[in-house]
Amino acid sequence: MARRKLVVGNWKMHGVGADIAEIETIAAAAQRFAQVESGLCLPATLIERAARAVPGFPIGGQDVHFADKGAHTGCIATSMLADAGAAMVIVGHSERREAQHETDEDVRQKAEAALRAGLLAILCVGESRDVREAGGALETVERQLDASLPRNSEIAGLAIAYEPIWAIGTGLIPTIEDIAEMHSSLRQRLRAAYGDAGEEIRMLYGGSVKPSNAAEIFSVTDVDGALVGGASLKAADFVPIIEAAALKG
Repeated sequence: MARRKLVVGNWKMHGVGADIAEIETIAAAAQRFAQVESGLCLPATLIERAARAVPGFPIGGQDVHFADKGAHTGCIATSMLADAGAAMVIVGHSERREAQHETDEDVRQKAEAALRAGLLAILCVGESRDVREAGGALETVERQLDASLPRNSEIAGLAIAYEPIWAIGTGLIPTIEDIAEMHSSLRQRLRAAYGDAGEEIRMLYGGSVKPSNAAEIFSVTDVDGALVGGASLKAADFVPIIEAAALKG
């Protein structure tokens, strides 16, 4: 079954109002590759302005709280994201799991909340360098995925992003064989959890994705796109990645 490629940029803690022009450039260029679903997950302060500036181009958040509302200072509910114009959200990014001490249970609840709200939920998993070098990458990431997967009956809006922690922003990248092995393993876990529906969930690779390596990464079976960090900040870097996905679609 052919799954539509998905390429999403994660701007992390980058971006102010002056960067709307770059977002407009990316959105305009992405229209040339309609066979690829693309978008940008932006800082919360930019979501509404960006959504207004580029109607029809998916804008998302980088985190969300699992509660609908409440005494959660500094947090954002799914209804707030949707109200600002967001169509997607990242949950469980390693930078939040590590720095904010988010657990698999936290991530599961956030993914469930996002799906209930009709947002595309990009659920991140990945291992550290120590785990990889000790030979425990597959077991660790499988366990992380199993515990983080939503138990909603409706999972059509779920995507998985495999991001080895040691490859994020470092320029390092696993071998193509390692990426293939991990994605194949995670596909098996998705089938075990959801049956035939697990075959439809898109799996992205993330971690030092750039124009020079995107085509090779997208050639791997079960790599259905990418979650892109630094290379998504500029159209000159991000658009060629979208184009590479279109060529492999």
